Amino acid sequence: MLDIKFIRENSDIVKNACKLKNITLDIDQLLALDKELVGLKTEEQNLLAQKNALTAKIPKASAEERPTLIAESKALDEKAKAIKPRAEIVEAELQNLLWITPQIPSPKAPVGKDDSDNVEIKKHGVLPKFDFKPLDHVALLEKNNWADFERIAKVSGSRSYSLRNEMVLVEMAMHRMAMDKLMKKGFNLVSVPAFAREEALYGTGHFPAGRDQAYFIPEHNLYLAGTAEVQINSLHANEILKESELPILYAGYSPCFRSEAGSYGRDVRGLIRVHQFMKVEQFVICKNDPGESEKWHQKLLETSEEIVQDLELPYRIVECCTGDMGTGKVRMYDVEAWVPSEEKYRETHSCSALHDWQARRTQTRYRDGENKVQFVHTLNNTAIATPRILVPFLENHQQADGSIKIPAKLQPYMDGRKFIGKKEE
Repeated sequence: MLDIKFIRENSDIVKNACKLKNITLDIDQLLALDKELVGLKTEEQNLLAQKNALTAKIPKASAEERPTLIAESKALDEKAKAIKPRAEIVEAELQNLLWITPQIPSPKAPVGKDDSDNVEIKKHGVLPKFDFKPLDHVALLEKNNWADFERIAKVSGSRSYSLRNEMVLVEMAMHRMAMDKLMKKGFNLVSVPAFAREEALYGTGHFPAGRDQAYFIPEHNLYLAGTAEVQINSLHANEILKESELPILYAGYSPCFRSEAGSYGRDVRGLIRVHQFMKVEQFVICKNDPGESEKWHQKLLETSEEIVQDLELPYRIVECCTGDMGTGKVRMYDVEAWVPSEEKYRETHSCSALHDWQARRTQTRYRDGENKVQFVHTLNNTAIATPRILVPFLENHQQADGSIKIPAKLQPYMDGRKFIGKKEE
């Protein structure tokens, strides 16, 4: 969320941000509501001030004057009360527009309409060359009895999956490897519940626009979160931290849920686009300083790169253009791993810097060295998300007999095993 004072003073910049991010928002309407609300509140305050001035005179007034003063005081009070309903309506309308007002993208971010305009900035690793006919991840899972799709769909619905046998261990090993790395880097490991209140989803910016992506449990007034970012971002809501406490580094481990509304017919096979998954999320709370924020943005990206390299996967990094980065982002990178069966890279990590856009929504602040209260900056990035990462993992490391090579860095988490899967006779 942007500061209303900033919007008043920089309306052209905000209008341009809307254009760059393909967000339909009438900034002139927003400012008109703001002006009306200020006028209503000023009028209410003036009426109440007049009322209070009259009320103060009542005890000293003569018996003849007192009834007139009381009547005038009540009339002013009624006028002030009459303003409230309209002021509440205007304030709610203004707040709804402020929720969807975009963060100003970095001038370094590429300008574009959608993901087709994202800019590749790095490639790493060698694409595999197979001397046999390679299988896709679904065929590999079925060949080794590592997953069930049909039976579990009867129980849990479409886009469900059930990992089996060694693949369960691989999934757990990946998360453990990622968490060990993050702990060594100074992150606080936290497991968070799957549930979150509505205000936490507004706090990250997933609401109001992404409401159709969240599962709602009405009897408890709770939502299933699609990332631990939701819960962690609100851990310090309404707090004023000490500058000495920053940066705060969290690694959130949680089950995640997304309805995938609007994606029907796309990526429905296998593990790519499912309703439930497990994720370790990197989250940083740092000082309100663009340089500090950029430093942590790079560190988060480097950590994700290390994890993909440890899994020995070919990958590339793209910088997301303004039309693909999302409402609250200043700058954003995606890490994409190579999927041989599709002959393309698929996103496995998303690294975002939001400056104070989320902090203003949650009122997360700190007191700086000059005793001034500032909004913090927040950043987030995937550390590991399963089962999606299993797709390139299986396909890149498959052997002719259908077994899977375990990368050296993952072997300690797999009891030293170098391969999994039954060898063909």
